[in-house]
Amino acid sequence: MNINISQSVAILIDGNNIEIALHNLVNDTNAMLNFDVLIPKLLGNRGLNRLLYFREGKSISSKLAERLHENYHGSVVPCHKSADIPLTIYATQIAEKVDTIIILSGDSDYVELVRHLHSKGVRVEIAAVPDSTASILVDEADHFFPIGIEDCFIFKTYSSQNITYSKKSKKAKGL
Repeated sequence: MNINISQSVAILIDGNNIEIALHNLVNDTNAMLNFDVLIPKLLGNRGLNRLLYFREGKSISSKLAERLHENYHGSVVPCHKSADIPLTIYATQIAEKVDTIIILSGDSDYVELVRHLHSKGVRVEIAAVPDSTASILVDEADHFFPIGIEDCFIFKTYSSQNITYSKKSKKAKGL
């Protein structure tokens, strides 16, 4: 007998937390998540219901927002201060609409959220850089995905005579 189980998954990213962890992991402030590698790994055979990237600050990359929207129908949510509260509110709002919530953060501030989501019958998984993840958060989660060097890339921009070269895209763009 072959049983096919379908799960609806939401991925909620604490952008500042993950970015700092990646920068520390590779010792480079240009380290970025490689969503094309990481998202399929997180989902497995499950369906992506929604993806939100919560980011504190005014300087949010429009290219990141475009890429998340085009490839994953995701969006970037600017936060006044920390992403903890907006991410938590959103997670509780969608708890009845998804089977699993994957939180990309190692912050122990999410422990109470994980417990609350469990009480609503939601599976909660954590994806984060192991060295910057609170062990209590890992213990509370249903599953932990370690984010490593293979899940990121280094974005370098070189400027010369009003032309910017991107190491990732290898295309020149006039300024």
